[in-house]
Amino acid sequence: MSDAWMTEEREEFRRAVAGFVDREVAPAAKALDEEERFPQELFAKVAKNGWLAVRYPEGAGDGIAFLLLVEELARGSLGLAATVAMQCLMGTDFLHRCGTAEQKKRLFEPALRGEKVGVIAMTEPNAGSDLGAIRTVAASDGDGWRLDGAKTWITNATRADFFTVAAKTDPAAGFDGIDLFLVEKGTPGLSVGKAIPKLGARCSETAELFLDGVRVPGANLFGGKPGGGGKLLKAVLSEIRVMTGALSLGVSRAALESGKAYAAQRNAFGKPIRDFQAIRHKLAEMATGLEAARSLVYRAAGSPGDATLAAMAKLFASETANRIADETTRIFGAYGFAMEYDAQRFFRDARFLLYGGGTSEILRDVIAAAITR
Repeated sequence: MSDAWMTEEREEFRRAVAGFVDREVAPAAKALDEEERFPQELFAKVAKNGWLAVRYPEGAGDGIAFLLLVEELARGSLGLAATVAMQCLMGTDFLHRCGTAEQKKRLFEPALRGEKVGVIAMTEPNAGSDLGAIRTVAASDGDGWRLDGAKTWITNATRADFFTVAAKTDPAAGFDGIDLFLVEKGTPGLSVGKAIPKLGARCSETAELFLDGVRVPGANLFGGKPGGGGKLLKAVLSEIRVMTGALSLGVSRAALESGKAYAAQRNAFGKPIRDFQAIRHKLAEMATGLEAARSLVYRAAGSPGDATLAAMAKLFASETANRIADETTRIFGAYGFAMEYDAQRFFRDARFLLYGGGTSEILRDVIAAAITR
């Protein structure tokens, strides 16, 4: 890779992750998907390699290396990559930035070693893209807070040791009334509900979360005082979108390579189907889309303050992943519909990427508002 941002150290890191994916992740991905089994052993190996700390100062402190990590993991298993991304970013970032020294020592540092699992709980049954509509509330309760509400689509909830919970301290203030709270597993009133069966990314466990009179101390309000949660969320939202773009690159690469390999080995009318112009043009369009998406994702990564570019990167990369995965199934023909081949897994997994970090419809609104302002 000749990109200016790809330093020798980053390329060495990428090769190390790619080797791990080729040796251990890709061979296990089919079984993990079919069994809907949490990738505990692979997650532990990622932690043992020190990769969970890559974007924090405790590790390499390198946001680009983090994207390379999730891109390569997604090439092998999107479910594993989503699990790792939650641990490295959304599940631990607010604790790192706002937690007390005691909380960091007891929770954050073990999380970087893979000994504890952290997640974020924002989405609700009636509030996904519109976070300002969440109904989970946090009421002042002496020297602490009482939380009541329900969450859904919480990645890694079944494995979590601590949760960053979004709740309204001012129900009338919409998005500006949101604050973020640290809630630990075992807190009275906290319960994890049923796991949600999913079309794709099936080894990444997703579940409901219920808070019924959950009481936390004042020190568990991230930011120290009410009214700051919205700003905290906005500060990390662009990074979440760029990260989702990197996940999309991984799935796109896996699907394209699968399509290329099948086109080389499948014969029709006496020659490999890759010799037919219709297939060659598919591959050309897929490769061009992937390269454009890759350029946009890493350009956005190098411009962390540009929320519009981050939205563009996530929009284009996730839609590109779905187009490439779809074309791959077409190259396979009827076998693209068979569970025997990975083409159908890439097709299913790519759908997962359309929702996290903002749907394509929301992102188009964000981009349009910025360019017409």
